[in-house]
Amino acid sequence: MRGDYAIGQLISRRTVAKDLGISFLPASEALLRLEHEGFVESRPRAGTRIRIPSRTDAEGHFLVTEALEVQAALMFAANSTADERADLIRLAVRVDAAAAKQTTDPHEYVALHEKLHVGIAECGRCDALNEVIRRQSSLTSAWLCAMRAVVPGNDRSKHEPLIRALTRQKPAVAAETMRAHLRAEAEQVLRSLEPQFEMNRKYLQTYSRSIANAAGNIPQGIPATHSNAL
Repeated sequence: MRGDYAIGQLISRRTVAKDLGISFLPASEALLRLEHEGFVESRPRAGTRIRIPSRTDAEGHFLVTEALEVQAALMFAANSTADERADLIRLAVRVDAAAAKQTTDPHEYVALHEKLHVGIAECGRCDALNEVIRRQSSLTSAWLCAMRAVVPGNDRSKHEPLIRALTRQKPAVAAETMRAHLRAEAEQVLRSLEPQFEMNRKYLQTYSRSIANAAGNIPQGIPATHSNAL
């Protein structure tokens, strides 16, 4: 999430263990969890690399996210308290302000954005739904880092109007407002990820340890502008 590894970069489990000062086993377990959550991918005799998303991956991710967060919006409208609604409106203002500033650290915006969407789920009072949305939001946050470089802040979906619509406590309005917001946001991210989709198509069949190592862990021929950090 800090951008220490680029999309498509090969990761050595032993190197990770050494860098973090831990044994090989917990490093391997951590990478297995990251693979399960969609951040990395592994192949026999080829190793582990930062996952290069395909368009199908991303579209499926946002379809699931939409279903989950629309439900969260319904539950937020029904179950949130006045204080929680006021807190989220203030947070939404901060998110929009961070997006509007060209000097904002991308990680600051991503952290605020994730906190807002997870906060909506928390106020819905369903722990199971909250946990799944947290996992979805983590992967979305990684992709938003790539979007930050190409989508101007004034083109981003606005969050204050979203939260104000949710606080009116009309479930149907809340659901449709969230649906429209997520679809606009997904369209922005998908557009920004086109270079990664092209990488996925081009290098799907060349994922091997020898090729990755030959180019400093990034397959040879990928332009630097396409190696957006997670």
